[in-house]
Amino acid sequence: MAFLRPEVLTLFRRWSGVLEGGLLSLAGLWLISHPGWITLILGGSLTALGASWALLAWRRMRFAGDPSAPGLVEIDEGRLRFLHPTLGGEISLNDLADLHLLELQGRRVWRLKDLSGQAMLVPLEASGAERLFDALSALPGLNSAALVGALDRGTARATGSSLPVQNLQETRVWSRKGSGLRQV
Repeated sequence: MAFLRPEVLTLFRRWSGVLEGGLLSLAGLWLISHPGWITLILGGSLTALGASWALLAWRRMRFAGDPSAPGLVEIDEGRLRFLHPTLGGEISLNDLADLHLLELQGRRVWRLKDLSGQAMLVPLEASGAERLFDALSALPGLNSAALVGALDRGTARATGSSLPVQNLQETRVWSRKGSGLRQV
């Protein structure tokens, strides 16, 4: 028998990492308030660890998709797989050359392109899309703040019409140094 409503449980699960980091920071602050050098050092360390844990959990939370959306993201030994009947594919993170955030007909998707030019589209709402945060943060020259910043930057939407529009807005998030053609 569940004492909490399913919506509340879903909310707690989504924010659990942030709450855990906050509680760890509070425990560190409690230790700092006690006299002594050891409690001061231990409390400061716990506070810093908890704050960084909460920040990282908040950034990961931004990548969490709607579990009822079509498609599934899997990451296994440096291979990214997107399982979907029409958009599915697989790409190696070591061979990744370009990462773009697109808005295509009102839906935001990641476009990943490898060194051979093959591209794969992964919707932000796909189940398991939160795993992309850690995988993409490991790319050389890309940090987690840049990924979250790309999600925060708003892209223009078509307004004033109820007809479907082939609207394509694109934001380059990362590209591998030395890949692609030289632009003059």
